[in-house]
This record gives sequence, structure tokens and C-alpha cells, in this order.
Amino acid sequence: MIFHITTERCWQRARKEGQYTSKSLTTQGFIHCSSREQVVDVANYLYKGQKGLLLLLIEREKVAAPILFEDLYASGKKYPHIYGPLNLEAVQGVYKLDPDQQGFFDLPPELA
Repeated sequence: MIFHITTERCWQRARKEGQYTSKSLTTQGFIHCSSREQVVDVANYLYKGQKGLLLLLIEREKVAAPILFEDLYASGKKYPHIYGPLNLEAVQGVYKLDPDQQGFFDLPPELA
């Protein structure tokens, strides 16, 4: 399984369109994702304090587009990138991702 953080608005648009895309798909050619071990650090680094976020649980084997694990920023960590739109049948769960009172994230209780 891999994870992707998005907004409620973007997820609703994807459900209407029948596939999920992101701004990064247009600008960088892929959708940023994370492994289970990476997702909390990514959420706290990029989205600290932001509300209205969702965490998509994605089954890799059901993703129609290619997935590459890459270290594009010389961080020493490889992140999963989906090189194309995400087909909705690959999304196995959608969870609210709410920050705590200090603005930090943790995995939703259902996934902890």
C-alpha cells in the first residue's frame, strides 16, 4: 500500500471525473505518494496545521499507471510516484487527516 495526501475538494472532483489527478501530475509528470513509514513525516513537513485534508490508501497492484520509487531530491529516501492519473478502483480507503492542537499529524486511528 502507498498513501497520498489531498484535499477534500480535489477528492470530490476526482470522484466526479472518475480519476484522480494532482497539480504535480501537470507540472512534474507524476503524483507524489508516500509509504506508510513516510506519510506522517511528509504531512508534518508540507501540511503542518492545514485542515480539510484526506489520506488516500492506495493498493499499488491496482494502479493502472506506472509507479516508480525515486529519490529526486537526494534525500536518501525513495518515494513512490504515480506517472499518470490514479484510477479510483485502486483507492482502498479515504481517511480524514486532521492535525492535533499543535498542528501536527499522525496516522488516522483506523490505520495506526
